[in-house]
Formats: sequence, C-alpha cells, structure tokens
Amino acid sequence: MSEGIIETVVLGLNADGQALLEAAYLSDRFNVLAVADKDIALAERLAGEYGCTGYDDYRQLITATDAHLEDGQERCLIVAAGMYSCEEYVRLAMKKRFNVLKASPAGRDFEEAAELVRLAAEDGVHLAVVNPMRYAGSFSALHDYIKDGRIEEVFLISAFCSYAGVSRPGWQSDPKLAGGGVLVHYCFGMIDQILWSFPVPQQVYSLNTNQATDKQQRLSLTEDTAVVTMKFSDRLLGNLIVSSRSSVWPREQSLTVCGKDRILVVNDRGMTVRDGQGRIEEEFSYEYDRVGCMRGVVDDFASGILASEEKDIGSSGRENLKNMAVIESAYLSGRTGMPEEPGRIMQRKKFEPDDVDGDV
Repeated sequence: MSEGIIETVVLGLNADGQALLEAAYLSDRFNVLAVADKDIALAERLAGEYGCTGYDDYRQLITATDAHLEDGQERCLIVAAGMYSCEEYVRLAMKKRFNVLKASPAGRDFEEAAELVRLAAEDGVHLAVVNPMRYAGSFSALHDYIKDGRIEEVFLISAFCSYAGVSRPGWQSDPKLAGGGVLVHYCFGMIDQILWSFPVPQQVYSLNTNQATDKQQRLSLTEDTAVVTMKFSDRLLGNLIVSSRSSVWPREQSLTVCGKDRILVVNDRGMTVRDGQGRIEEEFSYEYDRVGCMRGVVDDFASGILASEEKDIGSSGRENLKNMAVIESAYLSGRTGMPEEPGRIMQRKKFEPDDVDGDV
C-alpha cells in the first residue's frame, strides 16, 4: 500500500474529464487506475496514453477498482459525466468509500446536490465540486483583493458570461436530463466566484429564454440565455447576464465589482483597478492555464483527504449548496415571475445559508 497516494478513477472523458485526468496524472498524490466513458474508443485511447484501464461500463469501473484495492487505501472518483448517466454509480462509489470530486455543477438541482452531500456524510467520505476559476490568477487576485478589504462599500456586482460558439451536447437541452441550461451548466463557476466573496443574496429574480420561436417548444427546452438580478441587501445589488447563442460575442467571462471609491474589472486574462472616476490605478495580466487550474483543484482535494488532522475540503459539496440555492431560485423565479429567496430553499432542506462553508 502506497502511503500518501490516492487511488483514482475518472468517470466521463469530456473536456472537463480530460483536463482533470491530466491534472491528476501530473500530481504526485494520485495514481490513476482506470477511466470510463460511453465512447469506448475514447476511453481506450486515453487509457493507453495514461497507462491505465479503459471501460465503457460505469458500474464495472467502480466494482473492479474496489475489488483491486485493499481496505484502508484512499480512493477517489473524479466525475465529469452528466449525472443523468451516472448518478447511481456515484452513489455506489460513495458506499464503497470513494471520495468524490465532481465537475460542476454540484447537481442537476438543489435536491440532488443536497442528497449527495447527505450521502457523503453518511458514508464518511469527502465530496467536493470542481471550481477551477478559483485557481485562475485573475479571479484569485479579485477574491484576495476583496477579502483584504482593499475595496470598500461595494454596492454593485455585475457579471457577463458569453459562451458564443460553444456546442452544447444534446442532453443539455432536455430539462429532465440536464435540470437546466446555461445557468447551471455553464455559469456555475461565475456564481461560485460571486458567492466565494459575498453572502448568499436575499432575493433572486430571473428571466430565462431560448431560441425556440414557439412558446410551447420553449417550455420543453433548457435556457440558452438568462438575465439574473440579485439583492444581497438594501445597499448591495448584483446582476448576471449569460448566453450561449453564437451571435453574442465576444466569448468571455467577466466580473465587475463597484465600490465607493474603486472599481475592479476581472476576466480570464487580467484584473484592472479603477478609481471612482474610472481612471486606471493598476493593471494585472495573467495567463489562463486550464490544466494548471485543475491542478489546484485536485491538489487541494488531495490535501484535505490526506491531512493527518481533520481539515475542511476546499469547495466542498456542502459549500456549493449556496450556488445551487441561487440557481434553483433563478429557475423558480423564471417560472413564477416573482423574486425568490435562496435562504428559504436551503432552510427547507435543513441547510442554513450561514452554515455551509465547511466540509461535511
């Protein structure tokens, strides 16, 4: 048995799965044993590249790996496949004592995410959600800037997310399979960025639409465009505009934070600090490295698992329930036409908004 090594399997080899696979392979804390994808040719090709076993059967990935390992060996399941295709196998892995690192979102809806958090607690394993933007130089710098109190009396948070030209898999257009569209599957990281530095909003109001021309057809498809307004307090408001339509250019993720005497503007490539008159005070440039960000994710996850004393897992499943509550509120608001309260969603499921920062 290798001390300090986590025996690891990867379920789902989409772009996120492949980036996480490479990050785990490059880390000295993970030993990748197997990968799985419904595309067996892809699974076998990547298994050959990384010197592991390839499967197209998700159950076999879990059971065969479990049978190979000794009791007490630390183990990890990295999940990047859509939950519609693998929920039962994630549950099975938890029961077999696999720690789970899940590509965002935390679930298709709040209910599913909360259930995974409960199961992880019951089975005594760690559950975390992949939020690579936390490890991007520019967004990490923004978080530190806010945390250090270098911007005062923030009154407006504004986010813009364009995923122009991104090809969504067909299942993401089906509300039953996907749970939602661009808000939950593409904008999860931006919502996490906001709630990483600010409290859960008191109210969320959202307008969601898609390119279908017929109203009945729109109801059977997930949204490709949304406008979300958030009220954090009487003195702090936020908005989020997101679209995956090809005509919304340029493709980018940007976040603007407005304070009394300072404005912060951040995207993947850098952060600009302006004074209250809009004059540039500082500019910082960063190179976005997707695999490098994923290395930060997997290394933090490993540190929590292997810690000699109990340690909070960064971006734990429980912490990410805040993100899911905001998204759930946005979808509910889109249906009711009224502002909705994330706090009520969390309280209904016995999760308090102010008590979701640590791992279960």
